[in-house]
Amino acid sequence: MDDERTEPTTHFGYREVPESEKGRLVGRVFRSVATRYDLMNDLMSGGLHRLWKAFALGIAAAKPGERVLDLAGGTGDLAAAMAGRTGDKGLVILSDINEAMLGVGRDRLIDKGLTGSVSYVQANAEALPFPDNTFDLITIGFGLRNVTRKEQALAAMCRALRPGGRCVVLEFSHPRSRLFGRLYDAYSFGIVPKLGRYVARDEESYQYLVESIRKHPDQEGLKAMMEGAGLGRVEYWNLTGGIVAVHKGYKL
Repeated sequence: MDDERTEPTTHFGYREVPESEKGRLVGRVFRSVATRYDLMNDLMSGGLHRLWKAFALGIAAAKPGERVLDLAGGTGDLAAAMAGRTGDKGLVILSDINEAMLGVGRDRLIDKGLTGSVSYVQANAEALPFPDNTFDLITIGFGLRNVTRKEQALAAMCRALRPGGRCVVLEFSHPRSRLFGRLYDAYSFGIVPKLGRYVARDEESYQYLVESIRKHPDQEGLKAMMEGAGLGRVEYWNLTGGIVAVHKGYKL
């Protein structure tokens, strides 16, 4: 009798890959696009990503003196904004599993003069290297869909939050209108990879990013996932017809 166990698989875009491989593949994507990540975001969204992030920051409502963790923080725009709100007595930790993205984010925050109340940690969202009950607020912007085990990452966030602390997830989601969804698909698959080819010199990575959005849970699915991880009072807001959603939950 064969006692070998088949390794669980997960999605990398529309491909099924072993769970152990996804982190490496996602890492390759973001090392490739790190230096042109913000430019591509502006081009792909027509600048709307800045409004989506501003809305999420309002929902997060970072306060003076709070301890904040920004996961998959990439180039640091959310962390920079929250550091301005938490002030000198607070702390914002910019974290990303990808060293290239974290390096770009660190350099940009240093250039902004944000040095005293910001720290940097390269970490896997599924295994956060922080004690229980550490943070008042944890945010993750456009990063959860790239995590191999989303439930595990959300549970780790819940563990690291102090009681009463909040978790805010900004992520691409599912359009509410079928017609709008078809138009969105036509744009995403017809235009975005070509922008990746000509601007970031990497069509394949942006093909993956477009596909990864379709594999991510819809609004209600992510809400249920957050609740299953131990977060309570979970609610969400649709932006731009549901292309993007902001979810917020609390550690009760």
